[in-house]
Amino acid sequence: MDIISQLQEQVNTIAALAFNTFGTLQRDAPPVRLSPNYPEPPPANPTEDAANVAEQPKQMSAAFVKAAKQFDALVAALPLSDGGEEAQLKRIAELQAENDAVGQELQKQLEAAEKELKQVQELFNQATDNCLNLKKPE
Repeated sequence: MDIISQLQEQVNTIAALAFNTFGTLQRDAPPVRLSPNYPEPPPANPTEDAANVAEQPKQMSAAFVKAAKQFDALVAALPLSDGGEEAQLKRIAELQAENDAVGQELQKQLEAAEKELKQVQELFNQATDNCLNLKKPE
């Protein structure tokens, strides 16, 4: 997998971790009174172990930091551009010219393949016509 694909995958991982972390924090947060005008919130259900609820944010934040560090390492592994913007534009123009040349070659090969296909179809039609002409009418 190339470096750009790895970066994209790492961004997706970070997004998934953030989504899951925020969702878990929201789900497990104890109810609080927003204003004196609102009634007291219902008591929290003590169905989950309090230690587990307290430990989850730490584990999730550690995973989030680890993923961010991996992303930073991938960014650091990116090759540096040499020569600035002009060199990059020159390289892009070279690659575009190479792409155009390859595209023309592929177009020639496609045309040759289509011509050969037509010849094969004509020969097949002739062969089937010859086979039909050899049968005696009954």
